[in-house]
Amino acid sequence: MSATTKDVQVSHITELEISSNNVVVVEVSTKKDLWKWVRFPNELYKNNEFFVPFLENDEFDTFSNSIEKNPAYAFCETKLFLAYKNGVTVGRIAGLINHAYNKKWNKNAIRFTRFDFIDDYEVSVALFERVVAWGKKRDYTEIMGPIGFTDMDHEGMLVEGFDELNMSITFYNHPYYLTHMERLGLVKDIDWIEYKISVPSTIDPKIERMAKHVIDKGNYNVVTYTDRKILYKEAFEAFSLIDIAFSRLYGTVPLTTDVIKNVIDGYIPLVNLDYICSIKDNDNKIVGFGVMVPSIAKALKKSNGRLFPLGILRMLKALKGKNDTLEMYFVAVDPEHQLYGVPVLMIQTLLDKLIKNGVRYCDTGPMLETNGAVQSMWRYFDKRQNKRRRCYIKTI
Repeated sequence: MSATTKDVQVSHITELEISSNNVVVVEVSTKKDLWKWVRFPNELYKNNEFFVPFLENDEFDTFSNSIEKNPAYAFCETKLFLAYKNGVTVGRIAGLINHAYNKKWNKNAIRFTRFDFIDDYEVSVALFERVVAWGKKRDYTEIMGPIGFTDMDHEGMLVEGFDELNMSITFYNHPYYLTHMERLGLVKDIDWIEYKISVPSTIDPKIERMAKHVIDKGNYNVVTYTDRKILYKEAFEAFSLIDIAFSRLYGTVPLTTDVIKNVIDGYIPLVNLDYICSIKDNDNKIVGFGVMVPSIAKALKKSNGRLFPLGILRMLKALKGKNDTLEMYFVAVDPEHQLYGVPVLMIQTLLDKLIKNGVRYCDTGPMLETNGAVQSMWRYFDKRQNKRRRCYIKTI
């Protein structure tokens, strides 16, 4: 067994707790416990050079059980659990019921997410079985994960790429997690893959020719942004497009207006306007939308996911200053326009900015292994597949 954890005392026991030998699983019910739950990975991975913590305040709000802070609670329920062994925090998990997902896909599944634990099977099974028990009590017949509230949330357990710096928007986990998943009886449902793309010094002539051909036809216009207010106004239409473009992808649910607003309010202050573009048709309708953000992974790591006292300054420096690595947050094209050159227009527009600003690398973020359309967008680039993530499933 190995762990890097912080000693804490279990203050009380309730009937909702499950004890397995020396392991006690406690449902999170107070703000103090929620902060402990949010911060557990920072302790578990504090000596790992590849782990990047989430922004603590965002995680706290995400799991606050408040529709105001996380509108996905309008169609989701959660239960959070902490595991203790001999008075020490040794693991955490969240159980999640997404009613919109079950309705859309005609499923009867409960989800799990934020599943972190020391290398002790007694710990992982106690946590997992606590969520399974909740699911069975509610008459659910499957459990799947790790997967969050919506497609805007983190998803997929790392199964390849443990020696790569994590992105700011994805999970990191130890390799031993995979053995625990197998012992828990979970099997692969689907994988996501990620690429690290090297930005060329010049745009490939093939891309330029194709983009010119599309422009010459006169069916589309490229829109870039210099005013955050205009971007904010158009972002709602753009995210409606994202909802349509992603609708057939694994695990997705319809994005409500409140969920979209919550995402926009979170991202607009962060984005560098150089790395956003829309493609509009002749009716001035957005049919393509791409967002890349300067990587804040190193800033988050240095500040341990905290905004204060210096975290916010480090983030702003990463976002506004010179940064040689970008993370791709969203690339969406209306399915009816994917074969008419819209993707190549976005690539050329954004690539021009990357080259001018001295960006060297782009991390694509997770793409479904079955999504050939988005993977084909990078066929003209020097790239390597550097990570793979997995969603597991089990009948309960």
